[in-house]
Parts: sequence; C-alpha cells; structure tokens
Amino acid sequence: MKKQAEESKHDKFVRLAEARTNKIIDTLQLLGNCSNTSVYEYTQNEVEEIFQAIEQELREAKKKFTKVEPEKATRFSLSKRKR
Repeated sequence: MKKQAEESKHDKFVRLAEARTNKIIDTLQLLGNCSNTSVYEYTQNEVEEIFQAIEQELREAKKKFTKVEPEKATRFSLSKRKR
C-alpha cells in the first residue's frame, strides 16, 4: 500500500482555519436568531455582556497571530559604566 503524500503545514492550516471559521460564522448566525423578540426576551445589558465576551475572545485569538519581535537586550559592559 502506497503512503499518500503528507499534508503540508499550510494545507493543514487552510483546511482547519476554513472549517473553524465557518463553524464560528454558523454559530454567530445562530446567536443572531436569539434577537427575535417574538420568541425571546432579553435586556440590552445582556446583549452587551454577550458581545463583550465574544469581542474579548476575538482580540485574544487575533493576538496569537500577531508576530511580535521580542526586544533585544542591551549588551552588558562594565567598560561603559562611569566610575
């Protein structure tokens, strides 16, 4: 039996990112269905709490994709010190 070519890291990212993004979109659409006031009752404060929680998680997830270069440490030298 011949082994299939292994999936590249990028192909794996695309496959998983698309599936997970579509799952999030579907879930947000379901959440939007809760806005129907003929079926549900809610306060504006509850709505704000929901979206604050979602926005916080979105910010945290986005931070993980931001590549921040760590600050380079200054080289230590005794010769540069004043006596």
